[in-house]
Amino acid sequence: MITEQVSEQTVCDTITIEKILPTACLGLRLDQALAQVLPDFSRSLLQQWIKQGGLTLDGQPCTRATQKIRGGEAIRIIGQLRSKENWSAEDIPLDVVYQDQDLIVVNKPAGLVTHPATGHPSHTLVNALLRHAPELEHLPRAGLIHRLDKDTSGLLVVARNRMSHHALVAAMQARNIERQYLAICHGQLADNGRIDAPIKRHPKNRIKMAVVSHGKHAVTHFQVIARWQHLSLVKIKLETGRTHQIRVHFAHRRHPLLGDKTYGKKLYGLGNFNNDTVNLLESFQRQALHAQSLHLIHPRSQKSLTCSTPIPHDLQQLITSLGAP
Repeated sequence: MITEQVSEQTVCDTITIEKILPTACLGLRLDQALAQVLPDFSRSLLQQWIKQGGLTLDGQPCTRATQKIRGGEAIRIIGQLRSKENWSAEDIPLDVVYQDQDLIVVNKPAGLVTHPATGHPSHTLVNALLRHAPELEHLPRAGLIHRLDKDTSGLLVVARNRMSHHALVAAMQARNIERQYLAICHGQLADNGRIDAPIKRHPKNRIKMAVVSHGKHAVTHFQVIARWQHLSLVKIKLETGRTHQIRVHFAHRRHPLLGDKTYGKKLYGLGNFNNDTVNLLESFQRQALHAQSLHLIHPRSQKSLTCSTPIPHDLQQLITSLGAP
């Protein structure tokens, strides 16, 4: 039996679970047995509930995840799912590319913040999602598995229940969700490339990330689609998913993304572009980056799911104006 309630005193979501462990769990550790019978919850969360004293085994408190199971024991768990956020549903247009009972794939426009944060308490993608699917309020970050920067457009996947959330988070951590981007960067690149450079918070500017020798492992693959004077159109595939990874990696290679005010630079070398193209380049007010497609294994059906979205108007207009390289 699983029940949910919201405690007004603790301002959190609390879940109560009662189950009989099957005999097939004989010899397993307690956390291993729970992971088998409660696949909707991550093993780390189950271990946390055990450690916090939220579990009883045959009526007796048990705080040892290593406790051996004989099978047939009655368990009762009272666990906290997450602190309740004061995020509200808002009537904001939402471009849904795919949805079913387990997940939603949305196309985020440039200029829309992904989730509420300092300076952006409302009017975000999360607020739109809560209006579209109210059940998301019971999931961490309203089911968002990953995020895009405010001025990056493109696809995001959202879990609609705990089973899919657990599975999709695990798939993202295992690098089994493939994400492909399209970008315009300064300079001319080789046909194909791989950027392997660790990323960490910038040591002096805390709002930026930077390539730092002791940072987190980060790998970006790219392929050049077209070249113009001092500009390249590239297809990008992420192997890892660090904050600002693409923007930081290309800036590190001295090929910052067009329009990137944080990691980029002013336009240079406009060459022989016509006046209309120069005006478009000078007026492009965001990083030229679009999350064009993603591929994953559906958490319930285990079938392959690929979603893609057209290049947004502002980026397509610029590419068309630049013309054949």
